[in-house]
Parts: sequence; structure tokens; C-alpha cells
Amino acid sequence: MEKEYKEGSIVLGTVTGIKDYGIFVKLDNHHNGLIHISEIGNHYIDDLNKYVELNELIRVKIIEKSSENMFKLSIKNVDYRITKRNGSKIKETEKGFNTLALHLDYWINRELESLKK
Repeated sequence: MEKEYKEGSIVLGTVTGIKDYGIFVKLDNHHNGLIHISEIGNHYIDDLNKYVELNELIRVKIIEKSSENMFKLSIKNVDYRITKRNGSKIKETEKGFNTLALHLDYWINRELESLKK
């Protein structure tokens, strides 16, 4: 049974192409769509690569069916990211976990003593 997509619904899709004018998205094996550059945001867009990456899974809003298997899509006003791309990453210091290892026994013993009281 083929999936039915309705205008206004938000669905998952995979980024299959990034061009100057828009982002191509695969919704399933039979349906694709295009997010025109005007449907990215309400401001000037200079580089679509700042918004998505190839093969990234994103949420898209279906604006309209443009042909049998093709849709006009939007990420304007949609929390489209499944995972945050530029989140902060924990960076290991030169000492790594050595600082923890040096103090771990002391901290454990201190907690055990406080529990006995």
C-alpha cells in the first residue's frame, strides 16, 4: 500500500540533493520533493549547505502536490532538525580522565563515610 501525503502535514524525508535554488528530499521509495530556497526561512539565504547535509534525515512540511510523485516542501517555521548539527561537543583535555581517577577513591570513601553517619 502506497503512503498518502496530505498538504500541511509534517513528514520525515532524506536530503538527496542541494542546489543553489533548493533542496531535494526523498520522502519514500515513490515520493520526492523540493524545498525551494524561498521556503527555507524568512531571511536572505546565501548557502543552503548551512541548513542541511546530504543524506540528513529532516522534518518537512508538505505545501502542495506538484505531480504524481513530487511535492513542494517547506522547512520554514518547522523544527526540521532531527538532531542538532552544531551542538557543543565534549572535548577531552590532555589529562583526560586522569584527574577523576586521582580523586575517585577519595570521593567514594567520603560519601561512604557520610552515609554511615
